[in-house]
Amino acid sequence: MRALILMLILLLPGFATAQTGRFGSAGTPNIGPPDDALIPSLAAKQDRLEELGWMIRGQATFILQGNAGFRSPYRAEGSFTPAAQARNTLSTDLILGRRLWQGAEVIFNPTLTRGFGLSNSTGIAAFPNGEAFRLGSTDPTVSVPRLFIRQTIALSEDTVPPDNDPLRFTTPLPRERITITLGKFAVWDIFDDNRYAHDPRTQFMSWALVGGGAFDYAADARGYTEGLAVEWENGTWAVRGGAFRVARQVNGLFLDPSITRGFQLLASVERFWRIGEREGALRLIYGYSRARQSRWNELFSNGFQTFDINPYGYRAKNNANLSFDQEITQDFGVFARASWNDGQTQNWMFTEMDRALSAGAALTGQRWGRPSDTIGLGTNIGWISGGRRRYLEDGGIGFITGDGRLNYRPEWLTETYYDARIAPGVNAALGYTLVVNPAYNADRGPVSIFSLRMRVAF
Repeated sequence: MRALILMLILLLPGFATAQTGRFGSAGTPNIGPPDDALIPSLAAKQDRLEELGWMIRGQATFILQGNAGFRSPYRAEGSFTPAAQARNTLSTDLILGRRLWQGAEVIFNPTLTRGFGLSNSTGIAAFPNGEAFRLGSTDPTVSVPRLFIRQTIALSEDTVPPDNDPLRFTTPLPRERITITLGKFAVWDIFDDNRYAHDPRTQFMSWALVGGGAFDYAADARGYTEGLAVEWENGTWAVRGGAFRVARQVNGLFLDPSITRGFQLLASVERFWRIGEREGALRLIYGYSRARQSRWNELFSNGFQTFDINPYGYRAKNNANLSFDQEITQDFGVFARASWNDGQTQNWMFTEMDRALSAGAALTGQRWGRPSDTIGLGTNIGWISGGRRRYLEDGGIGFITGDGRLNYRPEWLTETYYDARIAPGVNAALGYTLVVNPAYNADRGPVSIFSLRMRVAF
């Protein structure tokens, strides 16, 4: 708690008014006049720094979650704890950016984190806290999740307003452009964006509502990787591609040193439109991975103790995701995702889910005089492949799931939240999540989870 108070004090200099739905939003761009900020003089200093080619932003997000006790006739190492419990996480970020030459910038993002997810982030495939990736700590831990260089190449003279990305300067962008990003960052900084469901710090918190739950996105145990991404977009269409490093071991912190044998390739084709004044988007994403993961028949023949790493080399996995969002009115929008992987091998880096459907809606508070508030309701249904089902039925333990046995049913998670603007750059959210058949097991649950999220950003 003292670390949270300290971060609140550190962040006071520049709270701005804009909201963002980008993944892991590490700050808030100053959109609008400094007079709209909590401390106008200091927000004006941020604007002057940007004019000189410097960017400084930051945020702190505190999430407290607790669950009531639930029915659990048995449990194992990968089970969600059936007793009532409460856990919290804290993440603090500083974003430093510097323009280098025309269209080029370098972004540096140190972060301090501490805390754990409920049950140490195991026992629910669509885990309810997107800030609690599977590496918790009791003491504050400093890391660098992002350090990259980005080059934007203009292909048109006309420009469009910036897209509220907290990792970009606020200057207008060329309408048609190529963007090249190289370094360390999250795959979700570029891929699988969604207007209403992509950022656990400002929107839904469940992993399977932040992105496609069945897509095994490249990441280390903190949710980041290293790689190269190239994007072309013109406001109507976008094509994105990237090559990224994968984890050396399942759920591993360290990335595979053999980049020619272990890697993930991603490609996305995206279409944007307007129906009247209402914006919409459709994104189709494909991913091909190679990692030291085992096929399910290999685990049965080599022994379940080889789950952490395949002793005989690399295996491939195919992934796909379709993402949709649409404004219905000025204050109301809907979204949906359908994700899939081939189910022939273990999932290696994100979570243990092989098919997923999610959908939901978000409503801002204009109708009751609170235009900066948001109500969200979303749901995800996840399925697993036959190989994973046999593994869990035979007592196998995964890196997220594993009750020692299994009465299989799809896992169904529903989340709702109310996020309220307390002051410019200061938000508080209350949430409730219901998980039916946690870890695909009808013998356990349902689980009721209550959430409190506090966020400050500048």
